[in-house]
Amino acid sequence: MDCIFCAIKNGEIPSKKVYEDESVYAFRDINPQAPTHILVIPKEHIPSADAVTEKNADAVAKIFCAIPKIAAAEGLKNGYRLISNVGKDGCQSVPHLHFHILGGIQLPEKMS
Repeated sequence: MDCIFCAIKNGEIPSKKVYEDESVYAFRDINPQAPTHILVIPKEHIPSADAVTEKNADAVAKIFCAIPKIAAAEGLKNGYRLISNVGKDGCQSVPHLHFHILGGIQLPEKMS
């Protein structure tokens, strides 16, 4: 498998890690779209939200338990945006399920 996020979580490609536990890895985006822009991935390779099944749903649940901890550690007291892109039309650039935590400023309502 040739997955950049798997290589990052395995330490083969450097990243600015902000959180790690047995199931979740989170790191700073190299092209931030907000003052705080963190990518949160499952350590298990899941290609996208479309590939979530009953067998791997626990990995996704653990991500959602980690996200508030990460946001609190980053000082995102007034809120944040959570995004997961799926497929080409959704602009998913890496085929490994990931969630973007964006915050640190008042984000615009519209995405364009």
